[in-house]
Amino acid sequence: MPEEILFETEQRMSRAAVADYLRSLADSVAAGGDVALSAGGQSVSLDPPAEVEFEVKAEREGPADGPGELSIEVELEWPEDASGEDAATGELHIE
Repeated sequence: MPEEILFETEQRMSRAAVADYLRSLADSVAAGGDVALSAGGQSVSLDPPAEVEFEVKAEREGPADGPGELSIEVELEWPEDASGEDAATGELHIE
């Protein structure tokens, strides 16, 4: 399935600024209704359903014999025609 990027931004930020942004995003998701993202001249509004697929991934990219790049990726995913399907069960903990 082809992928269409609706919104994308990348910038260097302090850890504190990233945490503030993630808290704002979490508050918006918890409130229900649209989640609005904007940066520069681009913006998008999405309306996640009550249950979404939630993925957290820690990754290392780069050569096996040298320093690479580490990342933490967080993704919320749902079908465009979501109608409250059951989400996978299980507990996720951040320690």
